[in-house]
Amino acid sequence: MKVMLVNGSSREHGCTARALEEVAKALQAEGIETETLFIGNQPILDCNACGQCRKTGGDCVHQDIASEIGRRAAEFDGFIFGSPVYYAHPSGRLLSFMDRAFYANGANFRYKPAAAVLSARRAGNTASLDVIMKHFTINEMPVVSSTYWNHVHGNTPAEVEQDLEGLQTMTNLGKNMAWLLKCIQLGKENNVCPPVNRKVYTNFIR
Repeated sequence: MKVMLVNGSSREHGCTARALEEVAKALQAEGIETETLFIGNQPILDCNACGQCRKTGGDCVHQDIASEIGRRAAEFDGFIFGSPVYYAHPSGRLLSFMDRAFYANGANFRYKPAAAVLSARRAGNTASLDVIMKHFTINEMPVVSSTYWNHVHGNTPAEVEQDLEGLQTMTNLGKNMAWLLKCIQLGKENNVCPPVNRKVYTNFIR
């Protein structure tokens, strides 16, 4: 089993990376393989609603880190998306990345456990968690929780080290995800399969 950890910060080795590192350590201690991917600090194009991915089976017209990781998501069993808090919301770069990856390659994420991790100097964490987790809940992904909301406080990685509760929350998150992944694996081995759900679209303006 393997978990992808996505660093949506513009700083590869900043506070978000420190939080993700703690989650990864807990996963590895439970025998789960991890890979941390940094989406970079260059702008990522947002979805322009061209519909190309629907015609090509998931091949986005923009070929960049979002389309690459969207395709690679098929290799993974679980996901952690990390972001700093900017103006009480996640990194715009991460949201553009997630919008496109999930829209074009949703099947590669569906039914796989996921969690969001935030780092903030002071506030805006829970609002940012809500924004990221909406990608999971519309795509039938089990949301992994911890013993507190998944965030750490600090303006530098050294300050994050002082947030003992935040780091413990990251450890517990990793342990909970490992437990859920193992339960899902046992289910597969005993022919417990995900449901096949129908979608009905209702437009309110006629």
